[in-house]
Amino acid sequence: MSDLAVMNVPSPKAAPLAARYPAPSAVLELLKPITWFPPMWAFMCGAVSSGAPFARVWPLVLVGMVLAGPAICATSQAVNDWFDRDVDAINEPGRPIPSGRIPGSWGLAIAITWTLLSLALAVALGRWVFYAGLLGMALAWAYSAPPFRLKQSGWWGPACVALCYEGLAWFTGAAVTLKALPDAKIIAMAGFYSFGAIGIMILNDFKAVKGDLQMGLRSLPAELGAENAVWLACVVMAAPQLDVVALLALWGHPWHAAIVAAMLLAQVLLMARLLREPEKRAPWYNATGVSLYVLGMLVSGLALSAHATFHVGGAG
Repeated sequence: MSDLAVMNVPSPKAAPLAARYPAPSAVLELLKPITWFPPMWAFMCGAVSSGAPFARVWPLVLVGMVLAGPAICATSQAVNDWFDRDVDAINEPGRPIPSGRIPGSWGLAIAITWTLLSLALAVALGRWVFYAGLLGMALAWAYSAPPFRLKQSGWWGPACVALCYEGLAWFTGAAVTLKALPDAKIIAMAGFYSFGAIGIMILNDFKAVKGDLQMGLRSLPAELGAENAVWLACVVMAAPQLDVVALLALWGHPWHAAIVAAMLLAQVLLMARLLREPEKRAPWYNATGVSLYVLGMLVSGLALSAHATFHVGGAG
C-alpha cells in the first residue's frame, strides 16, 4: 500500500480531474432554483389571463413555465454570478464560482449554454414567445455584463429585473397559450404589475446596503438613504395597483377590482409598519406585503379570463 493511501490523500492524477469539472450540485446551486418562482408565477398569471381552457393547453403551460424559470431565469443567475465572481470572492466566497466548485471558465460556459438552450425552447413555443425570450436574454446579459452592467444603476437595475420577472413572463404566458400576440388588456396588466415590481426590487436592495456602499454600487437605498428609498418603493408598488383596480372596474369586473383593492389596502397597512423601520422590516414585508401583491396578480388574471374569448392562433 502506498504512503498516499495510508495517509488518505487523493492521488496526484485524481486531484486535477476533480477540479476540472463542476459537480451537478454546484451547477444547480449556480442556477438558484429559489429565484425561479416569481417569473413562473407571472407566466402562470399570463396563461390564466388568456382565457385558454387549461385542459387544452396544460402541456404548453408546463413547457412555458420551464422556459420562464429553469431556462431564462436560471440563465440570468449564471450570468450574474460569472460577472460578479471577483466581488463574490470577497463578500460571498462560498458561492460555486469563487469557491472553485465551478472551476475555470465553466461558469461562463454554463451561462452561454443555458442562453442558447433557452432561446431554442422559446423558438419552439412560437414567434412572440421567441421575441419575448430574446429580449429577456438581452436584458439578463445587460444587467450583469459590461459594458452596460445595469445592476450598477439604482433605477435601471430594478427596472430590468422587474420587467423580466413580471412583465415579460406574463406576456409570454399569454402568448404561449394564445399562440399569437396578446391583446391590449393583457399587455396593459403585465405592464402595470411589472412597474410595481420595481418597488419590490428596491426593497430587495436593502439587504445589501452596506456592501453596496463599500463597493460603490448605486442602489437606491444606498443613494437615497433608507427612509427616502422605502417611501419610493411603497409608492411604486401601490400606484400601479390603483390603476389595476380602476381598469378592472372599467372593464366590468367589479368583484375582482374589489378583491385587488382589499389586498392593496392590506399592503398599505403593512407599509405603515415598514416605513417605521425600513432596514429591519424589508425582509418581513417581502414575505407579507409582496405575497398579497402576487395574489392580486392572479386575481387580475382571472378577471381578464372571465370574459376572454379563446381562439387557437396560427404558428405564432
